[in-house]
Amino acid sequence: MPVDFYSSYSAYKNYSPPSLASKDIARFDAEIWEPAAFSMDMSCLEIGSGTGVFLAYLASKGLADFHGIDHDPALKNLQIAEVSARFECVDVWRYFENRGDGDFDRIVLLDVLEHFSPEEAFRLLSMIKKALGDQGKIVIKVPNASSPWGINYQFGDLTHKTAFNAESLRQLATACALNVESIYDQRRGSRRRMVADAVLHKFLAWALLNPPPMWGANIYCILSPELPIAAE
Repeated sequence: MPVDFYSSYSAYKNYSPPSLASKDIARFDAEIWEPAAFSMDMSCLEIGSGTGVFLAYLASKGLADFHGIDHDPALKNLQIAEVSARFECVDVWRYFENRGDGDFDRIVLLDVLEHFSPEEAFRLLSMIKKALGDQGKIVIKVPNASSPWGINYQFGDLTHKTAFNAESLRQLATACALNVESIYDQRRGSRRRMVADAVLHKFLAWALLNPPPMWGANIYCILSPELPIAAE
């Protein structure tokens, strides 16, 4: 009988209510809000919102229309007061079965897509695409399978099914008829640490025969629906 690692997931993760410091707000600003061109009047859905730290960030920004979903009932009581009414414990497939087209301006998946097989990821992104408005965008963060620093993130969780890198994200997006607007490293740590990392990566890129195209342990990808080709 297959082992269901999700049955013990809350104990493994040792969930606790989120805390949102000023440095977290600055990080989300730089990593998500600005690159994905968020604005206050947008609607946003986070899939796999977990303990709700990104939802708390959206509340702190004053976004009026945001929602989070996750499949784990243990997360319900961890949501802070500002977001608890915006959180729903629901199976993602069932959730999208009951949604209309064009419901959201932004849909965010942080450390989520790697929990799906390639076929499931195709199905999920295809459903997400239908739920986006005309100017909608999808924001994805996954461990970077091309980087040696991403190995611990990818293989430190037995519920991860697929290892992604920039090229496989592009392949998946192409299959879903989605446009890749950008793919970029998540940069963590102090300015001094980021400078040190950049120097190290520059040396390794020179020293190695086949250096990875991106060094970050995690990478972001911003997708948008492909525009139909105008008839001539």
